[in-house]
Amino acid sequence: MWETLSVSGVDKEMMQRIREKSILQAQERAKEAAEAKAAARREDQKYALNVMMKIEEEERKKIEDMKENERLKATKELEAWKECQRKAEEQKRIQREEKFCEQGKQTEEERNKLKHKSLTRIAASRNLATKGRNSENIFLEKLKQDSIPAPRSVGSIKINFTPRVFPTALRESQVAEEEEWLHKQAEARRALNTDIPELSDLKEEEKNPEWLKDKGNKLFAKENYLAAINAYNLAIRLNNKIPLLYLNRAACHLKLKNLHKAIEDSSKALELLTPPVADNANGRMKAYIRRGTAFCQLELYIEGLQDYEAALKIDPSNKIVQNDAEKIRKIIQGTELKS
Repeated sequence: MWETLSVSGVDKEMMQRIREKSILQAQERAKEAAEAKAAARREDQKYALNVMMKIEEEERKKIEDMKENERLKATKELEAWKECQRKAEEQKRIQREEKFCEQGKQTEEERNKLKHKSLTRIAASRNLATKGRNSENIFLEKLKQDSIPAPRSVGSIKINFTPRVFPTALRESQVAEEEEWLHKQAEARRALNTDIPELSDLKEEEKNPEWLKDKGNKLFAKENYLAAINAYNLAIRLNNKIPLLYLNRAACHLKLKNLHKAIEDSSKALELLTPPVADNANGRMKAYIRRGTAFCQLELYIEGLQDYEAALKIDPSNKIVQNDAEKIRKIIQGTELKS
């Protein structure tokens, strides 16, 4: 039991120092408790992390074991299938050899029979030689008919292919240019560049420029122009000799307002569409129209009109191109009058 609430003989300064000392001690104890609590928390987290790592390691090992078992199982099945195939091939080979042996025996028996028959007929002909010359001739003819025919002679068959006929009048014949165009098309189909390292992980159909071109056309029809450009880009990396790839990519750039790229692709398509023949007239006309459209959208109307006039030289009866060319002429004339 305390007799008083305060210590006797202690002034206020002493009391203040005692209070401050008590506060510092309490703070030290609180700090130590907080540090101990944080250390305990870190230990718990470390333990939990170790437990999780062990669990994950066990799961990973279990999955790897399952994969290894599946691989071994698949390998055994493949080996068993190969063994079955080998046995089947061996059985077929044995059957073929037996069949050949049987055929050889039958052939030998037939030859022996024919030989026996011929000897019998010869003996009979000698016995009947006194019956006259006519009977001997008849016997010889029958013997020739019963003999085995000679094997077929070896020969070769010559095949001639019908030449391709272009829809060009004879008086305007371009046989040399058409043959050069066909030769360039054949070379373009063979010029595959599938040795690029970053393209090694593609599927087989994705390494076919024709498949990529069709894919790009479908994406263009769905108005997915960026994806269509990606398909055409990959096809051009595989084969940069196909003019339709540049022509179709130019159409995508026009839709996306990439006008300089549209002009570049159209020019490249025109460069590949040479020599100018009836078979590539439609492609050249599209290239001129797309490049002329890009020039007009850049307000280069004179260059655009030149491309439209070049397209009209290919197809003078196209009313749409005629109307567009007339509009460009009016724009040029209006610009000159204003200036």
